[in-house]
Amino acid sequence: MEWTLEVVLLPVSDLDRAKDFYENKCGFKADLDGEVAPGVRVIQITPPGSRCSLAMTAGMPPAPGQERAEPGSLQGLQLCVTDIEAAHAELSGRGVDITPVRHLGPEGWTEGRGEAPWSTFCFFKDPDGNGWALQEAPAPLSER
Repeated sequence: MEWTLEVVLLPVSDLDRAKDFYENKCGFKADLDGEVAPGVRVIQITPPGSRCSLAMTAGMPPAPGQERAEPGSLQGLQLCVTDIEAAHAELSGRGVDITPVRHLGPEGWTEGRGEAPWSTFCFFKDPDGNGWALQEAPAPLSER
C-alpha cells in the first residue's frame, strides 16, 4: 500500500490575501476556490510540479480529534527545486521577501550554494508567517 501525502492544511487568516500571495507571488496553481458546504470555503493550491496541494479554509470546523492550527503556526514547509538560484530569482522577481541562498556546512549557515548535495536552501514566509524552505535537490524527483 502507498501512503501519499497529497494535501496539507495551511492555516491563514485571510483567504483572498493568501490566495493572491500563493497564486501571483509564488506561481502556484489554484485548483479549487469555492463553497463546499454552506458557509465553508476551501481554496486548494498546488506548487508547480508538486503531487501535494495546500488547502486553506474558512468556516470549516476542525476534524474530529484534531485542533485548529493558528495562522502562521506552520513552519518548515519544504519545496525542492533543481536550480535554487533560478527559483530564488523567480520568487524575488515576483515580490516575495526571500533570504539569500545559503548552505549548511561545518561552520553552520553560510551564504551561497554548497558543495554537498541537499545542503543549499533559501527561506521565506507567507503573509501570515507560515515558514517555507526551498531546498536544492540534485535531480528531478522522477530521477531520484
